[in-house]
Amino acid sequence: MPLIKAKIRVGHSPDPDDAFMFYAIAHDKIRTDGITFSHVIEDIESLNKRAFKAELEVTAVSAFAFFQVAGKYALMPCGASIGDNYGPVLVSTKSLYSKELRGKKIAVPGLHTTAYLALKLFLPDFEPVVVPFDKILETVKKGEVDAGLIIHEGQLTYEKLGFKKIADLGEWFYEMTKLPLPLGVDVIRKNLGRDILRKTTRLLRDSIEYGLRHRQEALKYAMRFGRGIGEDTADEFVGMYVNDYTVDMGKKGKEGLLALQKAALDDGILPKSSKIEFVDM
Repeated sequence: MPLIKAKIRVGHSPDPDDAFMFYAIAHDKIRTDGITFSHVIEDIESLNKRAFKAELEVTAVSAFAFFQVAGKYALMPCGASIGDNYGPVLVSTKSLYSKELRGKKIAVPGLHTTAYLALKLFLPDFEPVVVPFDKILETVKKGEVDAGLIIHEGQLTYEKLGFKKIADLGEWFYEMTKLPLPLGVDVIRKNLGRDILRKTTRLLRDSIEYGLRHRQEALKYAMRFGRGIGEDTADEFVGMYVNDYTVDMGKKGKEGLLALQKAALDDGILPKSSKIEFVDM
């Protein structure tokens, strides 16, 4: 059988969970047999925008953005960040009921993020203010917005910093559907052909499994992307978003994704969406 060769640019965000997943590929810990990877590291909203133009062969994207590019990209069943009864957290400097935020300014990490989609489903009437995800707490503290939607390690640190939780949107989604909330997914451009799709997907799964088997080694690398958080917090954060669902999102993960897509279509937040194709590993 001829060796399948390809040059693959992989887009992922500068976060501990993504770094953990790609550690084995980035450091030649696994054989890639003819597939050459180069890494494009940008925040998730920048990667979402690249995906609309189908720039990269493989990329992490928000599930909400994926619904809009599903015609060009197939979904890899590995690499997903899935919140099982937890997810983005809506916070403020004071205790509030969510209904008190109707029509108010809320800082969000981007209009293509799944966090924004989940908030629109939860609270349809608010004024979004786009703020880089790592500046949201600061923006709330300054009083420039009434509340902020926290993703990444902020979900673990906001209480210590004196902020109050209004709602955890992963908990809310689970209450509504009894399903986990897929936040980020890894996708691959369909025009690469079936063999490259399958081989690249298997390599990503191998990289995730290597990280889970060599946790301390991979975590040490991931810590470089932790924006000053301690090892215990980084370990907890990686544990939230690199787990069995990340190796294979499985039936429940896929059902959660389809339920989220249907809710977005039913509420008119997503005008249309292509049928989702999953890469067969």
